[in-house]
Amino acid sequence: MKKKQIIILAIATIILTLLIIYILYILNYIPHKKYSNEDFNIKTYISSSDKDKDGIDDQTDILNSVKEYIKTKPKYKSKYYANGYPNDEYGVCTDVVAFGLKGAGYDLMQLVNEDIINNRDKYNIETIDINIDFRRVRNLKTYFENNAIPLTTDITKIEEWQGGDIVIFENHIGIVSDKRNAKGITFVIHHANPFQIYYEEDILELKNDIVGHYRMT
Repeated sequence: MKKKQIIILAIATIILTLLIIYILYILNYIPHKKYSNEDFNIKTYISSSDKDKDGIDDQTDILNSVKEYIKTKPKYKSKYYANGYPNDEYGVCTDVVAFGLKGAGYDLMQLVNEDIINNRDKYNIETIDINIDFRRVRNLKTYFENNAIPLTTDITKIEEWQGGDIVIFENHIGIVSDKRNAKGITFVIHHANPFQIYYEEDILELKNDIVGHYRMT
């Protein structure tokens, strides 16, 4: 092989390697550097409510609870559970939110069911099933619209995004992290697919389908 061909091959290999690294980084297979509110002089939101009376405000409680949930490293699989909440090592995106809120004293299974019964016209449901209704993104979107504080969906308004908030996409949902990227845009704690390595990811800038951003109190 001629020297020129070797150089061209080497350059092509370097470019391909860099491209692969870039794609892996964008897809969050390579960890992103994390920043905090303090790095951007953003005051951390503290809720005035303490639903479960444990001495920890709801916003902080939700964030702490969801972090405890993802420590269990749930495997992605959609299943039906007779008791509503998954009781094994599996879960989906809605379970991240359900367990995060449950640890703060909010039982979404009961709350969503009550809201569906009281506001049936707002939900596109033929048959009510308490065990699964709270694990569907479309139902949670309606529930939070009815019962939570609506916030901006503009991710560049970084001070308005706080750890413990709920973010909803067209077919996905997660909890806003207290960690941020270099622009100050928050990470999201979520569970999207079986191939996901990290549960706390820098994804908001990749998404163009944010349909809701809410805060419980």
